[in-house]
Amino acid sequence: MSRIVVIQGHPESRPGLLRALADSYVAAAREAGHVVSVIDVSRLSFPLLRSKDAWSVPAQGDIAQAQSLIAGAGHLVVFFPLWLGTLPAMLKAFFEHVFCPGFAIGEGRGRQPFTPLLTGRSARLVVTMGMPAWLFRTFYLAHGVRCFERNILQFVGIRPVHSTLIGSVDAMTDASRARWHARMRRLGRDAD
Repeated sequence: MSRIVVIQGHPESRPGLLRALADSYVAAAREAGHVVSVIDVSRLSFPLLRSKDAWSVPAQGDIAQAQSLIAGAGHLVVFFPLWLGTLPAMLKAFFEHVFCPGFAIGEGRGRQPFTPLLTGRSARLVVTMGMPAWLFRTFYLAHGVRCFERNILQFVGIRPVHSTLIGSVDAMTDASRARWHARMRRLGRDAD
């Protein structure tokens, strides 16, 4: 049994493919006996950070609750749409708040300027996009997703990080949607 936090990173709260895929993952994970918490970023309230000092203020409200869930998890699953080649601004702002000093990074030792505090956790990113996923991987080198993996998640100690890229969502057939739902259910059962 694993403790999983699913982070729904779509800024819009309306139903759609990404939310349905997350629901398939969550349902299968719970049926398999995993403990699953869901954080829906579109429903949270937090300001944009405008200074380094604001980044260092202890979390309150929705952000403190998100930190508590993440602290107790062994695996994170982040669902988000690709917007302008990377994660939506609201999701980035969420992680800026949550992964603050004292929670996600600590003071460094020796030559290391910081200490990652979220080690022992793994993550999976599930990313939908309008372009074909192969094009994003080969021409764009999946830069926006790889940057999120390396410069945010791995920076705070979360590894391994795996990605599932789902392309051409606007042209997706019902059969293709069904295959993606089946894949999300398998990942949920396996807590991956």
